[in-house]
Amino acid sequence: MTRTALALSSALALAGLTSSAGAQETATGGLPTQFANHYGQSETARITALGGAIRSVGGGTAGIFLNPAGIALTRLYHVEGILQATPEVGRIMGGGVVVDSIMNRYGLAGGLAVQYGILDVDGVDWSALDVRIGLAFPISERLFIGVAPRYASLSQGSELPPPEGAGAGEIGTLHLHAFTFDAGLIVKPTESLHVSVVGQNITSTHRGTYPTTIGGGIGYGTELFSLEFDAIGDLNSYEGATARLMGGAELVLAEYFPVRLGYSFDQGASIHALSGGLGYVGREFSVEASVRRTLSSPGATTIVVGLAYHLESSGLIKAATEGYSAQ
Repeated sequence: MTRTALALSSALALAGLTSSAGAQETATGGLPTQFANHYGQSETARITALGGAIRSVGGGTAGIFLNPAGIALTRLYHVEGILQATPEVGRIMGGGVVVDSIMNRYGLAGGLAVQYGILDVDGVDWSALDVRIGLAFPISERLFIGVAPRYASLSQGSELPPPEGAGAGEIGTLHLHAFTFDAGLIVKPTESLHVSVVGQNITSTHRGTYPTTIGGGIGYGTELFSLEFDAIGDLNSYEGATARLMGGAELVLAEYFPVRLGYSFDQGASIHALSGGLGYVGREFSVEASVRRTLSSPGATTIVVGLAYHLESSGLIKAATEGYSAQ
């Protein structure tokens, strides 16, 4: 066996980044590594607060992470900075998102998200990079489609001991590079009712770390209130397909202050979680924060903070055309 193969085998076995046999390998904090790494996904403060149930009513920056069709759902030009932290597993992710759905005269919407972070710095010491480009188009006022090509990498910062039977000096580091894409659609049977179907990591080259998921949701959304329930099937993280169920509600008080609550259940990790968040969403900028806590022992708390600037309300740009509008 080559040095590279030995390093790969040792790293995967110790870090639990494969889906073989469905074993729930544990990371720092005693949680399944797949769950601790959030299945290689990033999220905004709104996504976290609503338990991830935002594939149907989630427009703007949330769309590039969960359903690219949502990028075209609302007319906006937002630039957002995001910080995510889960202290129990040493996971910190940070970066930015830009989404524009007003500058193209034909209604084509686009976005770019770049996130970088670390996981388990006291153990295996992984660093992660996530780059996505989203494109979406409103087929009509009731139908939206989108696609988001993605590059993701995971690099091991510290050398691991060799697997059993390896020769002297057979140690090394692991670097994973995944090229994949998400695709989704949103249908609006009525002005407020939204139905979504989405596939994520459809062509993932490392399905144990970046699993393929298929699902969707149904949501009701207005300017001041939204309610959604989502369900997805995870095809690769554990032995056989497993389900993730989630629900979330949002109420906007005094026009500018959203109050959000969410719940999620992860069948593969056998973990329930509650979440909530608050924010200020004004015409020119927004500040949002959310917290998610697992209802298990050992548990984990995830904190997400977002700060966004709304260019469409700043007077710095002018929309190319009058397009579709949604809540």
